[in-house]
Amino acid sequence: MTPTKFEGQNVVFAENQPEYLPLPAMHLQDQAGTIITCWEMSEEELQEVVKNKRIYLSVMTFNQPLQPVSVQASLEGFINLTSEG
Repeated sequence: MTPTKFEGQNVVFAENQPEYLPLPAMHLQDQAGTIITCWEMSEEELQEVVKNKRIYLSVMTFNQPLQPVSVQASLEGFINLTSEG
């Protein structure tokens, strides 16, 4: 999967860090400090998800407590999720 630009993004993380891919994101400026990113699947990845109905999420915590994460199929899912709390 590749981080991709999307409507509403307002920040790019790691833009000048060659060891990482630039990560377009939307910072909601809410109480939780919510950051939303968008990832595009290759055709092979998409077929694998269709076949297995699974994705895997890796988070580097640098040995600190894991922060809450959520995976949604649409941006609206995140907006609804954050407006509920």
